[in-house]
Amino acid sequence: MGRIEIKEMCKEFVERRGAPRVINSDPDLHKGGHLLVLDRISLNFDDGELVCLLGPSGCGKTTLVRIIAGFETPSAGSVLIDEKPVAGPSSDNIFVFQHNGLLPWMTVWENVRLGLRHMRDRKEMATRIREYLDVVNLTGFEAHYPHHLSGGMQRRAELARALVVNPEVLFMDEPFAGLDFLTRLKMREEIINMHEFIHKTILFITHDIEEALEMADRVVVFSDRPAQVRMNLKLDFPHPRDFTKDTALEDIRRSVYTELGVHYAL
Repeated sequence: MGRIEIKEMCKEFVERRGAPRVINSDPDLHKGGHLLVLDRISLNFDDGELVCLLGPSGCGKTTLVRIIAGFETPSAGSVLIDEKPVAGPSSDNIFVFQHNGLLPWMTVWENVRLGLRHMRDRKEMATRIREYLDVVNLTGFEAHYPHHLSGGMQRRAELARALVVNPEVLFMDEPFAGLDFLTRLKMREEIINMHEFIHKTILFITHDIEEALEMADRVVVFSDRPAQVRMNLKLDFPHPRDFTKDTALEDIRRSVYTELGVHYAL
């Protein structure tokens, strides 16, 4: 399971220390003011959806997923996962961040095993590690250290470590940010194939419009801060997706570019 329901969520940050006696009317320009980051966000994500969250830098995408994961609390509104209120972090929710999180003194096998360190059945542990290393195409690299791997392989090892614990929701915060263009393209394909295999709910933050439209079952486009939902697009197009051959998909692509205030042809 992994159905997510967000109701009228708001998030406001308050800076209390060092507040000046005269408060500037612009909350971005002073301490001691109120900064509204998320403004009445209401969304529903189905179990097993791959959802890409798209919007300007600093609009609040990471804050949103941190609230959904239970690392922060909303100022107003609520979040439900499988009809249960989110009250804090859960082992059912796993993060993959922008930067490499592998421990450099551990092999690929040892890094993936970290998620199962409390499992007593060693045979079952080994079976699960092998299964998910195979899912991310790292069979044969079990004894390699992170510095022996390419950037894309390191990302795949982190995915295996996240998936081996069988999470209900996988949060990915710009996981391809440090990769070159060709490696990013390959990783998109890896994510699509992996998602078809595990069918877990994935919330994927990105700034790349093509990346979102090529991968996702649903794309949510946010405004600049304070973030509001500008577009909530259900994409029922099969993979692989080709903008040059599918006019409906190309029309959506153009509408997303327009909504974000950028030109789709340069």
